[in-house]
Amino acid sequence: LKLLADVGLVGLPSVGKSTIISCLSASKPKIADYHFTTLTPNLGLVRTRNNKTFVMADLPGLIEGASTGLGLGDKFLKHIERTKVIAHVIDMASVEGRDPYEDYQLINKELKEFNEKLLDKPQIIIANKSDIDGYKDNLDEFKKKVKDIKIFEVSAATNTGLQEVADYLGELLDSMPKEIIKNKIPTHKEYTYKEEEK
Repeated sequence: LKLLADVGLVGLPSVGKSTIISCLSASKPKIADYHFTTLTPNLGLVRTRNNKTFVMADLPGLIEGASTGLGLGDKFLKHIERTKVIAHVIDMASVEGRDPYEDYQLINKELKEFNEKLLDKPQIIIANKSDIDGYKDNLDEFKKKVKDIKIFEVSAATNTGLQEVADYLGELLDSMPKEIIKNKIPTHKEYTYKEEEK
């Protein structure tokens, strides 16, 4: 299988992935405040201020045990294999009472248990919900523990900081080799043809 999308948004359910892709592209995913609203990837074309374009996928919400098939399980993780960059979306305001750093660790644990090579992909962190109380304190604590990945402060609800994310991703993708990513478990057959000799 060829590339699904240049960038895959990953995160636990209800962290704002669908809202982010709807702000950055013309994609209009179903959005609601209950888990597993997104059951299949939503794809959107994102444009940067430098007029670069790339495809972003809002991937189904991950839960603990996904690598063993729980929730949407390995269906979700197969989609991740077909993206170039992983963008972690984290509820940094802890709206649902979860610890943002533990969320981040859980996501990486599931990625690693499914396929260690997923952690070799470039990653960024989209620290969402900057418009909500408690965000700044949580972000400060998070930054003490995660120092080696670029973190963007955003609010999908108010569309704050998202253009900076798009611009950075556009430059990052532009600097990467133009490769075709193959899925290790094919779900359909690809046919090629050889040009007829004259």
